[in-house]
Amino acid sequence: MDLRKIKKLIDLLEESNLAELEIKEGEEVVRLSRVPKNAAPIAAAPVAAPAPIAVAPIAPAAEAPVADALPAGHVVKAPMVGTFYSSASPGTPAFVKVGQQVKAGETLGIIEAMKMFNQIEADVSGTVQAILVENGQPVEFDEPMFVIA
Repeated sequence: MDLRKIKKLIDLLEESNLAELEIKEGEEVVRLSRVPKNAAPIAAAPVAAPAPIAVAPIAPAAEAPVADALPAGHVVKAPMVGTFYSSASPGTPAFVKVGQQVKAGETLGIIEAMKMFNQIEADVSGTVQAILVENGQPVEFDEPMFVIA
């Protein structure tokens, strides 16, 4: 499925009252989901039908050791799969640093998914206790990225 078709599907979803849209074309599947306005946007991603079956049992076991090692506080998790960037462009300062005060809604970083840059915002106010991802690192859905206390 080409990018123009995916963009048209995104427009269709935005103009409708639908919460989710799934289109199958041969073996390719595209699923678009609408998120609440206060949450970060989720980019459309082609998904193979068998993938969720193989990934679902593995993901919780892989995250368990990480959850035990996190500092106390609110954990901001990745809302999508993509590449994390700590600043708007190379050579510019990072959005946040450990020990910095942040307010709810303030940008913590960016995730690039399918050539779309999605801002990751703090959902609580507080102090950044830990940054768990590095600039340019791939991130998985629901992966812990920041700890704010």
